[in-house]
Amino acid sequence: MSTLKLTDVNKRYGNVEVLKSINLEIRSGEFMVFVGPSGCGKSTLLRCIAGLETITEGTLEIDGEVVNDRAPSKRGIAMVFQSYALYPHMNVFDNMAYALKIAGMSKDEIKRKVTAAADQLQLTPYLNRLPGQLSRGQRQRVAIGRAIVRDPKVFLFDEPLSNLDAALRVATRLQIAKLHHTMEHSTMIYVTHDQVEAMTLADRICVLGAGRIEQVGTPMELYERPESLFVAGFIGSPRMNFLTGAHAGAYDAETIGVRSEHLELAERDGAWKGTVVHNENLGADNYIFVDIGGEEPVIVRSTGNQPQPVGAEVSIAPQPGKVYRFDKAGQPLEAA
Repeated sequence: MSTLKLTDVNKRYGNVEVLKSINLEIRSGEFMVFVGPSGCGKSTLLRCIAGLETITEGTLEIDGEVVNDRAPSKRGIAMVFQSYALYPHMNVFDNMAYALKIAGMSKDEIKRKVTAAADQLQLTPYLNRLPGQLSRGQRQRVAIGRAIVRDPKVFLFDEPLSNLDAALRVATRLQIAKLHHTMEHSTMIYVTHDQVEAMTLADRICVLGAGRIEQVGTPMELYERPESLFVAGFIGSPRMNFLTGAHAGAYDAETIGVRSEHLELAERDGAWKGTVVHNENLGADNYIFVDIGGEEPVIVRSTGNQPQPVGAEVSIAPQPGKVYRFDKAGQPLEAA
């Protein structure tokens, strides 16, 4: 089991500051997910933890020991990349066994570890195949298996599902979730820009913006109690609806936010009048895009098959207590 602690970590490339005063403790056995927009520093932070990038200032501790100057191979960390990074001339068994052979492990122990990992990842039928004979999802599982056999203290995942199609993403995400449950003593850190991956895999999520930590918390803490306009707009799919001007002024705020599931098609005091401009019917859910005069249409989520014709005039109203209020600096006010 391993605890990681980052204290006042900064990373610069010349005069460009990529990470700014990162303070974060990742608990032993925890599944931590880093999310944020492109260029926010999440992959750089992961590479600093791995030792693939040097920390400009600050300290990284693993189990209480400062490891800033420790080589990547000596940190007890295994990293899974989005590009798989498999040896094309080696079969699956040899790809998974390679690091163990380099470490001088016995053939019997190598076979035991690779066989166990292959069974866990449903790769046993493919051990004699080359990477080019596998699907993308299978190749990614081989990359994960190569990490498992090393018995690392910490697993690092750098957007491992970004090269997979939708169906493979779901299947591989389930494999990673199972891996976390079966290896509950291993600490896992996962970088993604995908909301579903973050919300479904994480014990806690660290939201990064412009190289700084915006908020850390459980998925539902971030979803229900965002500590800034930035986090409110980033966590959740579809993103939170934001309104300014007169709509926000009626709630004594600079900006208000309402999630799509907290809006109803209703005629009541305070309802907003608008025109339906688009429908997205997903079967169980229907998303209705309504132009109420804001910068973007407001998205209303309704359950079941209840589309509204484009051009229809409708009234929508937020549920009581479900309006998020923000001041001019983007800080939260009491909900209305």
